Amino acid sequence: MKKIIRQYILENLLFTEDEQALQDGDSFLDSGIIDSTGVMEVILFIEESFDIKVNDDEMLPANLDSVNNLAVFIHSKQAVAA
Repeated sequence: MKKIIRQYILENLLFTEDEQALQDGDSFLDSGIIDSTGVMEVILFIEESFDIKVNDDEMLPANLDSVNNLAVFIHSKQAVAA
């Protein structure tokens, strides 16, 4: 899951294939990787790729601000749906 997320961020937001350009714990906001538009792109990507729905009250840095945060968030959404 983390590899899929990292590849998406690298290719679509950082425009690179360099794996070293992004670590799993790097904050997207603090690093300037994404802005509010980028957040919406990431949400659309995870909803489509992992078949989950991100509710408005879940659009928080704790859920969406790094590869690690996204992976934990997606896993928790999938566990609830199962």
